[in-house]
Amino acid sequence: MPTLAARFAVAAIAVFGIVFSATFSAVVGAGLVSAAPPAAGLPRNVRAELDIPYAATDNPRQRLDLYLPESADAHAALPLVVFIHGGGWQGGDKGAGRMLLPLVQSGEYAVASVGYRLTGEAIWPAQIHDCKAAIRWLRAHAAQHGIDPDRIGVDGSSAGGHLVCLLGTTGDVGELDGTLGDHRDVSERVACVVNQFGPCDFSEISEANNAAQGMVAKLLGGPPHEVPDVAKSASPLAYLTPGDPPLICIHGTADPLVPYSQSTRLDDACEKAGVECILLTIPQGGHGGFRNPEIMKRTKQFLDKHLRGREATISEEPIPATATE
Repeated sequence: MPTLAARFAVAAIAVFGIVFSATFSAVVGAGLVSAAPPAAGLPRNVRAELDIPYAATDNPRQRLDLYLPESADAHAALPLVVFIHGGGWQGGDKGAGRMLLPLVQSGEYAVASVGYRLTGEAIWPAQIHDCKAAIRWLRAHAAQHGIDPDRIGVDGSSAGGHLVCLLGTTGDVGELDGTLGDHRDVSERVACVVNQFGPCDFSEISEANNAAQGMVAKLLGGPPHEVPDVAKSASPLAYLTPGDPPLICIHGTADPLVPYSQSTRLDDACEKAGVECILLTIPQGGHGGFRNPEIMKRTKQFLDKHLRGREATISEEPIPATATE
């Protein structure tokens, strides 16, 4: 039987293999797992509650999936990792969150995966309103699911990375809360953020290629230079303040869609604000597709440190995109 470490190694290849397809119709983990395998195929020690409405609507995009370990200690509330999928804000789905199921199999974490309205249906700020409503729902229902409401972290790739960075920097920004759901008096603050190559400053996105520029314009309702106020309102960097939760950023230096400079700008700003930020650089790495389990190893160290209180010194040495023998 594979060890837990071996399962995490396989998961690392899947999680960080998330890439955009040509049509942005799905998120697929390096061909190793599908975006949404059938519920009956859940791995050992995992149970699921699927398609939970979090916004008090009947919109199928405003649903989340919750994964819990069968063998969790009934007397100990679990930390929760909430996954936000990528897809250029115009594709992808919450099925991608199943790639974090090894965390659930360990018995140490619960995982939720959140769907949100795409730009074909609604433009900014609908996406962050949905994500915040999902966090409120999860915190409001934490006790009945054995989750610790004070230990909620978020993880997202690309467009999802952008949204989780916003969750981290706007936990105290009421103007982006929205009015969705039945729990508007519940906090949306999160304990830590895993940002996989997400944009953080739309005022400095000109290095991105034409495809990315088009996705950003569709999200904002126009190119950033034409809608500067909207671009600023959608930029996590605009809200960064001391006291924001710690972040870990994973980014390839040759990313054509989200320039590597987006993460270096965030890292520099965090240093000035006194916010912990770990930047994992993937030399010559593109937009995901990384195949090195060291990335997941350090990411789990980060989660264990901030959600489970385990001491860890996390290396910021660059990581090759593919593991070497």
